[in-house]
Amino acid sequence: MKLAKQWLTATRAIMNDIETTQSDSIQRAAELMADSIGAERWVHTFGCGHATIPVEEMYPRIGGFVGFHPMIELPLTFFTRITGEMGIHQFLFLERAEGYGDAIMKSYTLDKRDTMWIFSHTGINNVNIDVALRAKEQGLKVVATGSASQVGMPRHPSGKTLFEIADVVIDTKVPAGDSAVPLANHVDNVGPVSTMAFITVVWMTITTVAEILEQRGKKLFIHPSHNVPGDTTARERLDSALGEYKRRIAGV
Repeated sequence: MKLAKQWLTATRAIMNDIETTQSDSIQRAAELMADSIGAERWVHTFGCGHATIPVEEMYPRIGGFVGFHPMIELPLTFFTRITGEMGIHQFLFLERAEGYGDAIMKSYTLDKRDTMWIFSHTGINNVNIDVALRAKEQGLKVVATGSASQVGMPRHPSGKTLFEIADVVIDTKVPAGDSAVPLANHVDNVGPVSTMAFITVVWMTITTVAEILEQRGKKLFIHPSHNVPGDTTARERLDSALGEYKRRIAGV
């Protein structure tokens, strides 16, 4: 299990680096998000490919709470058929297609009190930059999470990367190639670490948002576990959270 331990070491180092270097950025992002949720508005969350994993992680799930609105485009995430219909070739084309993000944003009614949280490892693909630019045009604050210190040349006609557009950047500190474990006799590494970095940032940020809102006296509508023996009010709390989500989403 030599390579497994190498991956664990690399992942722990990334998580420690995030804690050491990104706490201030996480605090600033959490304050923006707390302002949005406290105003009964939304933190809209967006990503492509495996960067949809942090979007799906935060809500709905046990321990998450109302205020985070996932914006997931099926063609940008559901490529597990690999080839054929909705395959990887189509996904790679779409995430780089100029204007696709503009079309996505036309389907949503946003408010300047909202926050847009975008996940992208590289920050250079067009769809993420389109979404960020349209959000900024509508007065939203934009938070970007990705490997900002390893970013390559932008592809977008604006000449900007996602990290140059965002109001707050949380750097995942992930190496440019993502995978962290060299394999003998192979060009490419194995063992990507970006997903673990994304999830670390997600829960450091969301728990900080919860802390801020609790200190402000705001009630959180938390998604509970309904599998704990003896918890007789879990379904009631779940219904309450989903009812609040439904009430708020009616305005989106």
